Amino acid sequence: MTSDTDTQIAAGSGLENGAGGSEELRYCKAPPRTLPVLSPEMTLGRMRAIVVTRVKWVNGTTLRYHFLEGPEAQRQVVRSSFDEWKGLGIGLEFTEVDDPAEAEVRIAFDQSDGSWSYLGRDVLSIGAQQATMNFGWDLTTPYGRTTALHEIGHTLGKPHEHQNPMAGIVWDEEAVYARFGAPPNSWDRDTTFRNILRKLDVTEVEGSPWDQASIMHYAFPGGLIKDPEAVRSGISPPGTLSEVDKTYVRTWYPPLGPAAPPLLEPFVSHALHLTAGQQADFRVEPTESRTYRIGTFGESDAVLVLFEKVDGEWRYRSGDDDSGESRNALVEEKLFKGGQYLVRLRLYSSWASGHTAVMLW
Repeated sequence: MTSDTDTQIAAGSGLENGAGGSEELRYCKAPPRTLPVLSPEMTLGRMRAIVVTRVKWVNGTTLRYHFLEGPEAQRQVVRSSFDEWKGLGIGLEFTEVDDPAEAEVRIAFDQSDGSWSYLGRDVLSIGAQQATMNFGWDLTTPYGRTTALHEIGHTLGKPHEHQNPMAGIVWDEEAVYARFGAPPNSWDRDTTFRNILRKLDVTEVEGSPWDQASIMHYAFPGGLIKDPEAVRSGISPPGTLSEVDKTYVRTWYPPLGPAAPPLLEPFVSHALHLTAGQQADFRVEPTESRTYRIGTFGESDAVLVLFEKVDGEWRYRSGDDDSGESRNALVEEKLFKGGQYLVRLRLYSSWASGHTAVMLW
């Protein structure tokens, strides 16, 4: 899956009059990404696993969002769009909070800045008082609803679908630059290339077929695409979550089971037979208050996250990501007797023995 779409008033939906209608499109302007610097000697499979997985959240995470501004009617559209993603039965939770310092997702409504969102866990690198998502036009329209769903899709780790290398789109590049350089977008050539013309590297996608119905796909009028011939007259996504969108997000964030995860006991190694992208969860119940270490072992790339239950909600405590490095993930924290803790480990890739292990000590 890949892509990012914004229309006149909504990112990623079709036009009211179709892709070739009279309405002018306004598009989602995704911020630039800094991809990890990985060894050129790394295998393509390991590289792809790292790049694709590192923007995804560990399943079971509660994403807290905060509105930096914005009228209530606009905020309500965003809330209901979070509810629509959650309604698919995914394992993530979404909670609105009053303090921006408590929020991973901070939402602005700057009409001068277009609509955009950082991708997945990239939001964690943004300052606590800065927006990680912005809406630059009215959300209280069908197009606006599509915009909200689309930008939340980015926050879940979904890139632009029209940039999927599987699509095989051949652009009329100068026509694209002219179209997006003119109002209402007025993008420079670099922004147009980054958001439209650049095909994602094979390491950035999971090899899924091109999904023209994706919520992450721009609507395009005719005259911009040379091939495939079938879409020369334009592309008009329906502006709703496609079946592929739903399958994709449930695969990465499956519903959490009712059973409690196994107990991670001190000095007991737990072997993990996981494939790329899979996750294992453990609970930690300290019998004494002291500093503990939790770490992985084996030939693998993984992200390891520790959560603590506070006021009935699982709160992020600390985490470590060893992907692309010649070490193992390690978390060191003081845990308290009687406290409730969860360890979640998402595997990027493994080699040699084919599995990794986790231990508490």
